[in-house]
Amino acid sequence: MSETDAYYKKRIPYSLRGQQFAFDVGHTIFSSFDVDDGTDLLLRWLEPADAPARILDLGCGCGVIGITMARRYPEAAVILADKDLLAVRYARHNAALNAAANAQVLGSVGLESVPPGPYDLIISNIPAKIGDLAIEQEFILGPLAQLRPGGEYWFVVVSGLNHLIPRIGVRNQLKLKEIKKRSGHTVYRLLKPSVEC
Repeated sequence: MSETDAYYKKRIPYSLRGQQFAFDVGHTIFSSFDVDDGTDLLLRWLEPADAPARILDLGCGCGVIGITMARRYPEAAVILADKDLLAVRYARHNAALNAAANAQVLGSVGLESVPPGPYDLIISNIPAKIGDLAIEQEFILGPLAQLRPGGEYWFVVVSGLNHLIPRIGVRNQLKLKEIKKRSGHTVYRLLKPSVEC
C-alpha cells in the first residue's frame, strides 16, 4: 500500500528471530499504531513441538502472526483469515511485501469460510469484545475441532479474559496450559489429544 490508498496509515517495522518484517496498516485495522503487545508476546513464546505443515492464523488483522509464521516455516501452507475485508486486503498486501509466498489470505467470519482441517498449528490473538459465547465456540472449541490429533492451538488474550479461559478449559476438559503472563496479556497453549477419548 502507499499514501495513495485512502485507508493507509503507516508502515510498521518488526523484528523477530533475526528476521526483519514490514507491515502496512490502515486506519481502522486492529493495532494500527504498532505491533500489538499481545501478538508480540505470543510470537516470542510460540514453540510448536514439531514443524507444522498446515497453519491457520484466525483473526489475522493485517497479517503479523500468519506472515511471520509463513517465513519461519517456508514449507508450510499458511491460511490467514479475518472477518474484516480491509484487514484481508492489507494482509494480502503484507504477505507479498514480506515475500511470504506460502501464505493465503481469505475473508471469513470465524471458521465459516476457512478450508477444513486438520491443521497442525492454529494461532490467534483472540478478540476481547466479541462476547463469552463467541470466544468459547468460535475461538476455542471451533479451532480445537480443526486440529489434527496431537496438534497445537496457541493463542493470546487480554488479561480481562483470564477469568473466562480457564473456566472454558475446565468445563470442556481441555488440555490447556498457561504459557506466559505479562502485564496486560496471557499466552495459552491448547493441545488436541493424540487419541480421542
